[in-house]
Amino acid sequence: MHDSRATRGLAATVGRIPAPGLVLGGVCGIQFGAAFSPQVYPQVGAAGVVFLRLLVAGVLLCLLWRPRRRSLTSVKDARVTVVGAGALLAGHHLAFYEAVKYIPLGAVATIEFLGPFAIALAGSRRAADLLPACLAAGGVLLLGGGGVPLDPAGLALAAAAACCWAGYILVSARMARTLSGGQGLALAILWAALLSAPYGIAQGGSALLDPHVLWVAAVVAVASSVLPYSCNLEALRRIPPRVFGVLTSLEPAAGALFGLLILGQMLAWPQWLGIAAVACASVAATLLGSGKRPRSRVTAKGDPEHEPQKSIALKN
Repeated sequence: MHDSRATRGLAATVGRIPAPGLVLGGVCGIQFGAAFSPQVYPQVGAAGVVFLRLLVAGVLLCLLWRPRRRSLTSVKDARVTVVGAGALLAGHHLAFYEAVKYIPLGAVATIEFLGPFAIALAGSRRAADLLPACLAAGGVLLLGGGGVPLDPAGLALAAAAACCWAGYILVSARMARTLSGGQGLALAILWAALLSAPYGIAQGGSALLDPHVLWVAAVVAVASSVLPYSCNLEALRRIPPRVFGVLTSLEPAAGALFGLLILGQMLAWPQWLGIAAVACASVAATLLGSGKRPRSRVTAKGDPEHEPQKSIALKN
């Protein structure tokens, strides 16, 4: 596939930024978008925001990556993988953004982060790997009983988002290995937009065409999807997955911070400790898991096995 001029220009721009800065910028963009979107909830609801965000992001990424029909027809089960990834993305986004209506963003981000955390611990055979799990469990207990009441509906939606995100990581790991560049992601997001359209249109109605709503959706799409994906993809070319995992462990704390600054969502100090515990558990799991695979294993392109990590570059 020949990259478009826009793709090359974007790659050149992010190429000047240090890799840790790219990852942290992606983390902040994801959580900023999640905190920025509720301002139009009264007009179009969470489902309306999700539909517009996915639609804008899907169109922009398709323009950037220019997916080819040949890519889907020449790779075995490529269509099934893209369809599955898109369905899980739609479920994740709807559950995540609905959860923000009921409980603080920091709590949603923390619970949702348990999805990839569970995958990091899956298949563990060492006693030492139980320590991060215990730390994360303690963090969740602090979060749930730390002072500010958390609506059960919000907790259930956040848990559903965690399950969908974990499933998306597993499905899109294959998509990242078989489809070049961001073609698979662009098509998966566009499919997710189509799946969320009935619910989004039913909830938002004609207000979806309001200029203010469209502007907010465009900001959320760029901040939470297009830029984080591009930044993380470039960062993963320069830093090992272990470092990437440590840096992205800041997402729950970033969610709590943006929830406080933009939405005015307060948390009690035990809940802040719970968020910190989950983040530390993720760091510990990443560091403990970094030595499980022999370093000699490389992909066909000669790059260390970064592909499963690429699948988590797009979030929320």
